[in-house]
Amino acid sequence: MPEYKISLPQLMIVTAMFTIGSGILLVPSGMASIAKQDAWIAALIGVLFGFITLSVQMLLARMYPEKNLTQICEALLGKWVGKAVGFVFLVTFFLCGPTTVLQEIGTFVTIQMMPETPIEAIIILFGVIVALGSRLGLEVLTRSTELMFPWVLFLFTAMTLLLLSEVKLEQALPILEFGAAPLFPAGLSFASVVFFPHIILLMIYPASANHPEQAHKAVYIGTLIGSIMLVIIVALTILVLGPNITAESIYPSYLLAQKINIGNFLQRIEAVMAIMWFISLFFRISLYLYMIVAGLSQIFGIKNSQALMLPTGWIMVTMAVFIYPNVAYRQSWDAKVWIPFTLVIGVLLPLLLLGLHGIRKLRSRKSA
Repeated sequence: MPEYKISLPQLMIVTAMFTIGSGILLVPSGMASIAKQDAWIAALIGVLFGFITLSVQMLLARMYPEKNLTQICEALLGKWVGKAVGFVFLVTFFLCGPTTVLQEIGTFVTIQMMPETPIEAIIILFGVIVALGSRLGLEVLTRSTELMFPWVLFLFTAMTLLLLSEVKLEQALPILEFGAAPLFPAGLSFASVVFFPHIILLMIYPASANHPEQAHKAVYIGTLIGSIMLVIIVALTILVLGPNITAESIYPSYLLAQKINIGNFLQRIEAVMAIMWFISLFFRISLYLYMIVAGLSQIFGIKNSQALMLPTGWIMVTMAVFIYPNVAYRQSWDAKVWIPFTLVIGVLLPLLLLGLHGIRKLRSRKSA
């Protein structure tokens, strides 16, 4: 793929869309099941956890502004060990990132919109579009994100304003009924979905930014925009639907959009939520696929990474069909495995690399 330098506004928008991702439909349910009516407080705590983690990732990126994540691994761990760690990282992220998100799209459409359509058809259709979009490269993806992001903001703002008449403040009472204990695991759950996967973005920044020294600011702002939108969604689901319905629903945000009713005329516009979700998920999966293929090409020394894009896309589609046998299995996996997995990948890995960087600096000073 030809090298393309992302502008800072583009990097900010790409980060915002990646942050929103699948969280706009999936986050509220998990938060409410743990923290009940205090889910909005837990979401704010999750934002704090997430920005601490993001600062660690940013510190690593600023130390190696001209390298992507797999190149940083090689620089700190050595050529072969670094390549092995980078390969394992990309493969595990491939299985737990674009593959699972693509499966979530198929599950959502077949449950909520087209129950008689085979899930395989939805996954194949969306997967082919994603693979073709990723094959066009980073420039096309970032410019497309610039075009679509204002529409996402418009739809989100319109939905939020239209739901204000349905807000019932008593749904959030009593505050801290179960104490502060549930807030921290719920906040960790929020950060694991919204923030920890940002480690994969080190594949494109700051090395692909046209101003690498200022890339961290764009990433912070984009992440803040996306996380604020998700906190608002969590708060609205609690205030409109209530904690019980939110916790029991697979897609409470979709139910939230169904509650819009202005004068018995403007109603049943839940497609607004679905459109926002499809747009954010398209760019999230496309970026995942692009970054994973770019990393594999760098590890194996393949100059034309476009040749890997379609085969990797077909593997993604195939795995998405079989990766979860049913919805209950997916929910169990998310509850028991997802948080530890993202902690290792998104927190412990950058901390390990930073520790190795510090040890190397100390050794170089002593030898000098």
